[in-house]
Amino acid sequence: MTLGRHASRRVWHLMAVLAASAWLAGCATAPSGGSGEIRTASDQTEAQRRAQIRLELATAYFTQGQVTTALDEVKLALQADPSMPQAYNLRGLIYASMNEDQLAEDSFRRALQLNARDADVMHNYGWFLCQRRRYAEAHAQFDAAIGIPQYRDAPRTLLAKGVCQVRGGDLAEAEKTLMRAYELDPSSPAIAVNLAHVLYRRGELERARFYVRRVNNVPEYVNAETLWLAARIEHKMGNTGGALDFGNQLRQRFPNSREAAAFERRNFND
Repeated sequence: MTLGRHASRRVWHLMAVLAASAWLAGCATAPSGGSGEIRTASDQTEAQRRAQIRLELATAYFTQGQVTTALDEVKLALQADPSMPQAYNLRGLIYASMNEDQLAEDSFRRALQLNARDADVMHNYGWFLCQRRRYAEAHAQFDAAIGIPQYRDAPRTLLAKGVCQVRGGDLAEAEKTLMRAYELDPSSPAIAVNLAHVLYRRGELERARFYVRRVNNVPEYVNAETLWLAARIEHKMGNTGGALDFGNQLRQRFPNSREAAAFERRNFND
């Protein structure tokens, strides 16, 4: 079983912000040294300080969409400190955004050569591989990241893995992965909505209703996608009144959305 084209698009849209923040995670922070001591500013050489400043500039430019300028700053960072794994990590993200796949992959691999236990790089590399439909390799990177002791962003990586499993058509495993992510971080709207999408497609309507309702009960989390998913769940459960209620909210709050247009057509399978 696979997600329909439109449903899949919705799931990936919900991941957009997560992916951007995940890719940048760790880019502007210094790793701990091999001796087990925590690195501080006093441990840095002048070259390393210059590299760190360049890397922070590169991260800011990349976040703003100034890709070429970001790449220039990364190059300058690596000229100052060629052993900086975070710079290779960011270089991989930049090249990936430019569709320079081989250069991106080389950068991620170089970052992992310099720090084989960098879970953020593993996450980013896994996301890159997933987007290229290299699912088995992507899952291996996600699992490696999750397996790093004291990795604090396991829910984020489990979410990425779950969405990757959806894209690969493995909804059963995606449900397991997203449930695990939810257990670790029940406050995440992205995890709850992606889990609700999977449950909806698998016919687990009561459970899907539960998770999307948790999101729609928090005003700042509500958007066209969450209301439309709730409407489609109610419609599929035979609750016409509930479906119309969510659809009317959708039409009133997000009148120009694609979801509102689908509701106007009563195309609940969109």
